[in-house]
Amino acid sequence: QVQLVESGGRLVQTGDSVRLSCAHYGPTFNMYHMGWFRQPPGKGREFVAAITWNGDNTAYSDSVKGRFTVARDNAMKMLYLQMNSLKFEDTAVYYCEADWAGDGTSWHPHNEMQYDFWGPGTQVTVSS
Repeated sequence: QVQLVESGGRLVQTGDSVRLSCAHYGPTFNMYHMGWFRQPPGKGREFVAAITWNGDNTAYSDSVKGRFTVARDNAMKMLYLQMNSLKFEDTAVYYCEADWAGDGTSWHPHNEMQYDFWGPGTQVTVSS
């Protein structure tokens, strides 16, 4: 069984930077593609960024491209999201999610149905 725990969320001002972390508890972190999703207040969950199991490929939503960077450390079983130039509309609960890569299916990072596990989330609030 996999457990994911996000951390790093906090209250910041427009233009600030925050780094989110996600700890993976369980075996075979390096067999999971990983993604970040977020849920703004009063809205549904949306894709933010993702990275393949080996780190070779990344994907970003248009709204964060050029400002956010996703990275992973397979040795430490950690996923990161560096968030720069934060905007008010980045305010959300951010979730780390894991998609099992061992079944050989194609990578569809934007599709939340592909993901098997997710954490409880961490709140990022950007004040304008």
